[in-house]
Amino acid sequence: MPGDPHLIMKTIVLIGRTGCGKTTLASLLTGKEIKNKKSTGVVREGFVIDTPGGFAENRWMAGALSIFAYEARVVGLVIYAGEPYSLFPPNINGMVNRDMVGIVTKKGAKAEKPELAEKWLNNAGCKRVFHVNLLSGEGVQDILDYLTE
Repeated sequence: MPGDPHLIMKTIVLIGRTGCGKTTLASLLTGKEIKNKKSTGVVREGFVIDTPGGFAENRWMAGALSIFAYEARVVGLVIYAGEPYSLFPPNINGMVNRDMVGIVTKKGAKAEKPELAEKWLNNAGCKRVFHVNLLSGEGVQDILDYLTE
């Protein structure tokens, strides 16, 4: 159950481009509506830290993401399955001493390429990649199970 207070959840920080589905994913994980007022700041709801896409898109602000990564036990790199390219360089996992997972978000559109997005996440250093349908919620339980392991 999302956000069940009886479970000990690992904290996860969600990092990705604007519009990749981080806030929707955070809402699905916690079972709570997350107000999207994070264009200049970070929103934490329970065990989920939702970062602004602008931080990942702007090299001057990207350093702030490393600070938030240390507030979490798991770093979640999020890529929408329809992205034309990845923001994450190869082997970025060496920059944090946290577990790093990839999350491919999708909405069911025909132009989506989840296999390519997964390859980008593997190249970034993600050993485990989850696929989540933002419309149906399919795949969310897999992430919750991982966060309670």
